[in-house]
Amino acid sequence: MQITRLLHTAILVSDLAKAEHFYGEVLGLVKAEGRTSNFPGTWYQIGDCQLHLIVHPEFRNQIFNQTKWGRNPHFAIAVDNLSAALARLQSKGYPMQMSASGRAAYFIQDPDHNILEISQG
Repeated sequence: MQITRLLHTAILVSDLAKAEHFYGEVLGLVKAEGRTSNFPGTWYQIGDCQLHLIVHPEFRNQIFNQTKWGRNPHFAIAVDNLSAALARLQSKGYPMQMSASGRAAYFIQDPDHNILEISQG
């Protein structure tokens, strides 16, 4: 077996409106065309990959390592301008944490505390 590419990542969210605001309005992701589910959620297109938000109203995420967010479950995205992305996120009041590795990468949490790594790509 040879795995050739990642198709999508699915994460749980408790409030679809808050999640869609974060991923669609704050991060600027575009909804994936033609993707629907028979349960509450949303699909976003990120390059050749997709992000699937699945609603679970009782979902409560747990951050295991509060001091180093990158040592918790997370997914990583690349931006074309890291400085501009950081300025935008800071202006919206989202807490961020620089990568402990020393790389030019930052971690941010969505409204449900799912962690995203953002780096220059």
